[in-house]
Amino acid sequence: MIRFGLRLTLAGGREAATRLVMVAVAVTLGVALLLTTLAGIHAVNAQNDRFGWLETGAAGATPSTGGDPLWWRLTADSFHGEQIGRVDVAATGPRSDVPPGLSRLPAPGEYYASPAMADLLRATAADQLGDRYPGRPAGTIGPAGLPAPDTLLVVIGHSAAELSQEPGVTKVPGISTTTPDECNGPCFAIGIDANGIALVLSVVAAALLFPVLIFIGTATRLSAARREQRFAALRLVGATPRQVAAIATVESTVAAVLGVAAGFGLFVALRPVIAPIPFTGAPFFVSDLALDATDVLLVALGVPVAAAVVARLALRRVTVSPLGVSRRVTPPPPRAWRLLPLLAALAELTWFVVVGRPATTQGQIYAFTAGILIVMAGLVVAGPWLTLLGSRVMARRADRPAALLAGRRLGDDPRAGFRAISGLVLALFVGSVSVGIITTINAYEAAPSETAAGRATLLDDLVDFSGRVPSAPVADVPDQVLADLQAIPGVRAVVPIRAVSFTEQLPSGGVTCADLAGVPALGNCPAGATAVRIEPGVAGSRFAPNAWPETDLDAAELAALPVLSVAVVTDGSAAAIERARTVLETGLPDPRPGFAPETVAESNAGRARQNEQFRQLAEVVVLASLPIAGCTLAVSVVAGLNDRRRPFALLRLTGARLRTLRRVVVLESAVPLLVGAATATGIGFLAAGLFLRSQLGYTLHPPDAVYYVVVAAGLLIALAVLASTLPVLRRITDPETARFE
Repeated sequence: MIRFGLRLTLAGGREAATRLVMVAVAVTLGVALLLTTLAGIHAVNAQNDRFGWLETGAAGATPSTGGDPLWWRLTADSFHGEQIGRVDVAATGPRSDVPPGLSRLPAPGEYYASPAMADLLRATAADQLGDRYPGRPAGTIGPAGLPAPDTLLVVIGHSAAELSQEPGVTKVPGISTTTPDECNGPCFAIGIDANGIALVLSVVAAALLFPVLIFIGTATRLSAARREQRFAALRLVGATPRQVAAIATVESTVAAVLGVAAGFGLFVALRPVIAPIPFTGAPFFVSDLALDATDVLLVALGVPVAAAVVARLALRRVTVSPLGVSRRVTPPPPRAWRLLPLLAALAELTWFVVVGRPATTQGQIYAFTAGILIVMAGLVVAGPWLTLLGSRVMARRADRPAALLAGRRLGDDPRAGFRAISGLVLALFVGSVSVGIITTINAYEAAPSETAAGRATLLDDLVDFSGRVPSAPVADVPDQVLADLQAIPGVRAVVPIRAVSFTEQLPSGGVTCADLAGVPALGNCPAGATAVRIEPGVAGSRFAPNAWPETDLDAAELAALPVLSVAVVTDGSAAAIERARTVLETGLPDPRPGFAPETVAESNAGRARQNEQFRQLAEVVVLASLPIAGCTLAVSVVAGLNDRRRPFALLRLTGARLRTLRRVVVLESAVPLLVGAATATGIGFLAAGLFLRSQLGYTLHPPDAVYYVVVAAGLLIALAVLASTLPVLRRITDPETARFE
């Protein structure tokens, strides 16, 4: 039977060859998308792992059991809004650890720079950037030490005697081997931490894999109806169910194997194209998009096996009633019980709103991932029943032949009607959930600092937090620093904020209203006040008051207090900002190591950086799901037309115009498409609202008009894909088709 099945598949004539090519091409696209999704998940983890050595010195990181200790300090610098990582390091002996990507530790007076940083240093004036990093270049940092190809990073060498006297340095036994997602305690805010990555990646993986698996399943069912009829004919002439099953399995497996092999080739070709796309806010190395042995075996064996299982399941009707298949007996309609999984999933999400979210991160992963997955499965299960309802309404209200024919045909087989748009329904659900969550988080946490004044004002915080009680060790801004800052073209004001008190270890400053008037990014004085108490750290954020409270300190008393921070107001030009930042970094003591001077806008943007990474991942889901859904729709429509060649040809022979048949095809897909889109969007916002309420305590904020425009555009594109298949209707419904069927 296997040999006979191979002969029917490979030498069964033009129709068999066409069917083989169509299924193989569809499986190729599906497998390539599936492999890209799996590799993308590995790439996010690989990128996060390379942040591990930068956690050196953090309390929650575990160092290697290296040799001689090192003196170590990590600082976050900034240039034109781009973050620069600076590591100051000094070995205490010849056996000290060497960071990944470096051939050796830099000697005193040397530094290693990442390739992007080296290019930036060469292209920028020294007084804007290079003067911040003493020494001469010793080489570049290799990919093993870079989270991304465009990472800006510099490792500066010092002598142990020199660096050990600097503030903020730590003596570490070795380089950290703890990645941000494995950190067990306080760690630096780099990469994606354990509290976020597992939950986000789980949802992203589920949201991407579901549409891809549906697409592959749709591809393996191409020409299913015609194959079903052919196998029923074999049963009627004496073939046993086992023989027919063997033929169907061989036919599906051959196409799937060819598609899987080509899918691996397409994935390899796509890797250099996908790697530069900054899905997490930073591009990947091509090598990050890798597959492990489990992925390869799972896809290489799983897809052909799944295709064989689908072929076996498709023969169920042939086995039970070949005569019924041959005579096209209508299958029983879907029942209302199909709504139960969807209602159960929504009840589960509602439960956590009532009783509260699970206490542990792992518990939250299980709870919300399971809820979202069951909602998606519930949409797929309930879709045929909802399609049946829509078809009955359309048939009842039909006043033209096309609407009546489409309604009757949808009611005859609502499962096939929904199958064509199931991928798009899931894409809209995932998009609605993602956009609803992101819009709400942005509405609650967005800072109003993205103003011209916020972008033009630099703040250098001079508070020392290294002791149990914070202190302000800088008595005053040196005259030379003031002169250098005021000499920079574009600098309009330099205002020291004086340290008044530290209440509950939070610094509080003071400034005269005359000085504050020159720094609009820091806020306002109340009417009639001469001096106010101010918290520069919350300037430009949603926590800043409309007017700072008045203080009874006068200008002379404030001038006698130490400096809390220094505000430099510029004209907003990049050169003025970077020159002022360089003067502040090199001219003032650094009691707050790890944090370089930042503009008000940069400071608040840094707090929202992780939300930005999550938003990037969510956009990946939306952008990746829509093309997958479009492929599913195109394959399903073509398969549906191919399976109904004979009925359409007979309709044309009885006088139906081709224009009427085209309307039938459009209505058959458009009605379930619109019903499914409305249902998926509404349930997506409902699921997002339940998640936000239970996980964050937020109330859902509806997205702006842009999202609805994108959804409308996506539906129009889907209808355009549908319209692109209509030209084949004339050819496949030619009267010759009916004659030889």
